[in-house]
Amino acid sequence: MNKPLDSAVLDAISADPGRVPYARPQPWGIVSDLVEHELLTEDERLWAPIGALSWSRPIHLNVTGGYYVHLLRVRRSGVLQRHRHSGAVHAYVIRGRWHYLEHDWLAETGSYVFEPPGETHTLVVPDDCSEMITLFTVHGALMYVDPLGNATGYDDVFTRIERYRAHFEAAGLGADHVRRFMR
Repeated sequence: MNKPLDSAVLDAISADPGRVPYARPQPWGIVSDLVEHELLTEDERLWAPIGALSWSRPIHLNVTGGYYVHLLRVRRSGVLQRHRHSGAVHAYVIRGRWHYLEHDWLAETGSYVFEPPGETHTLVVPDDCSEMITLFTVHGALMYVDPLGNATGYDDVFTRIERYRAHFEAAGLGADHVRRFMR
């Protein structure tokens, strides 16, 4: 049960309720906020390599929800990967452009893309693009497949955590640095 508020709080609420912070406790067991500044940092220790001239910077690794948010940075053109989604994906292009071989649209700086669960597509950075950075929210797993849909591997929040742990350890930040992104 909530205890009564003291008179100073009640006076402040009466004077200007819009500028008074919430006066009650937050729910028991709630996780802390996650605030990351300078997402586009040049600190290479925060960018884990995931392929030839491509890196991932973790933003939010949600182990209870089974999703992750990361920046994908690519400094080369060409095919990156073919994959199928088990859950929805949201993308916002911060810099550069990319497309899927299976679609006729091009995602450019400022574009938002929604990818439905179950879709399979092949990510390509065009030849005239020297750098692409996109914020991805990936629910569930990416299943890497060949052109006929045969599985060749997968990625999910747990494989990403292990990749980031290994990278942070090698970069001198310590494997547990990954915990700052986990909720």
